Amino acid sequence: MPESRKRKIDGKQVKHVHEKDTEIAPHWTDGIKPTPSWWAPVFVALGLIGLVWLMVYYLSGARYPVPGIGNWNMAIALGFMMAGFMMVLRWR
Repeated sequence: MPESRKRKIDGKQVKHVHEKDTEIAPHWTDGIKPTPSWWAPVFVALGLIGLVWLMVYYLSGARYPVPGIGNWNMAIALGFMMAGFMMVLRWR
């Protein structure tokens, strides 16, 4: 059977590489340590605390969970949720 044309890159002929000649390159995650086992429960808890805080704020008509600070309750709730989200980004 006739052999097909060889591929050329930048005018140079590329030689055929067999599987046994290639080495397996390390994966990009090989040097990264996994996160500790407490990481996932903490970011889930932070997200839920922020959600509950926000729900209490809205359902109480802006009187609770911390009376007297008004709309800063929303900032605190969003801060909890943002901290949980930032932990999700670092989870391995």
